Amino acid sequence: MTGGEDAAWIEAVASDPRYTILVARRARLGWWLSAIIFSAFVGYLLLIAFDKALLGAPIADGVTSLGIPVGLGLILLAIALTGVYVAHANRHHDAQMAEILKDHRA
Repeated sequence: MTGGEDAAWIEAVASDPRYTILVARRARLGWWLSAIIFSAFVGYLLLIAFDKALLGAPIADGVTSLGIPVGLGLILLAIALTGVYVAHANRHHDAQMAEILKDHRA
């Protein structure tokens, strides 16, 4: 394709209503997952700020405090939410995008 053909093809894909819906769904999912992880991190920071004793409490009379596994849980939550996004994108968004691109290449 030449530059003009590329621009026309990109414009055709961008103006496809299915593409608009796909972009909106993908953005909505991204915002929801971002809101979840943001809320979890803010909650953790609020616990640090207002209830240090809770997070500083030792686990089972050991030297590890409750804050360590909670912090690790936040990291694991971020990884899990990334996995949710990737799995959803691979299952739904990629197939829909491939169909849209196939229809506009003809």
